[in-house]
Amino acid sequence: MATSKYINPFTDFGFKKLFGEEDNKDILIDFLNTVLPEEDKVFDLTYKSTEKLSAHQTDRKAIFDLYCENEKGEKFIVELQRAHQTFFKDRTIYYSTFPIQEQATKGQPDGKGWKYELKAVYVISLMDFKFDLSEDFHHVVELKNQRNEVFYDKLKFIYLELPKFKKSESELSNHFDKWIYILNRLESFTEAPAFYQEYIFKKVFSITEFTALDKADQLRYEEDLKIFRDYLNTLDTATEKGRKQGKEEGKKEQAIENAKSMLQDGLEIEKVALYSGLSVEEVRDIADTI
Repeated sequence: MATSKYINPFTDFGFKKLFGEEDNKDILIDFLNTVLPEEDKVFDLTYKSTEKLSAHQTDRKAIFDLYCENEKGEKFIVELQRAHQTFFKDRTIYYSTFPIQEQATKGQPDGKGWKYELKAVYVISLMDFKFDLSEDFHHVVELKNQRNEVFYDKLKFIYLELPKFKKSESELSNHFDKWIYILNRLESFTEAPAFYQEYIFKKVFSITEFTALDKADQLRYEEDLKIFRDYLNTLDTATEKGRKQGKEEGKKEQAIENAKSMLQDGLEIEKVALYSGLSVEEVRDIADTI
């Protein structure tokens, strides 16, 4: 099935292969240092569980694509969102509450209790769609007051609208440009472009080459790729239907129907959410009705 030399980074397997493996965490560190403000540079990371439970068992839980902690105890959520979601901003805000709440401690050695001092939290969203935040595609969002002064510098949301990046190969001028270019085009390369001479990019091409994967990983990738392509086809159909009807409900209804089909085929809830564009919570509610 896989005809491309390099795997698609927008599949679940491809995203985790590129950014989620302990042996290759230098790739994630390099990417984060490229998109984060200079003052937030990362030197080391530890991968943490991507499933975060609420304080109460009856509450919802969150499942992140990647969740990491740096050497200073600061938290990083890295998410790949493949389709527009009506309450996408709400979702990223909601996700940020989990690494904030988990920092609460039961007490201090002096017996005076926790002083509410927090480590920084970053939510990085790679978006394979246009969110129309502004004409830019790279957004760093912070809490500010009415005078546009930073009120709190320990909570940042970084949004990357990948389809808005339109530079050609000859227009790439820095490391950041190269990262966005490779994310948008990795699957289309027949060979690693000659201008990718940095060690980190050579490693990216090395680990994402399909024939370099072991047989089990090749099969896992091909399964994910099929789901991803089917999802794109149904999304195109739903988009066209939505245009004809002039209603957003068309896409939503189609996404729900797609989710039902995938659930009935035995696909995990998290993957159904990944490829339907619905939230994990929405998919879980659909699963309860089947």
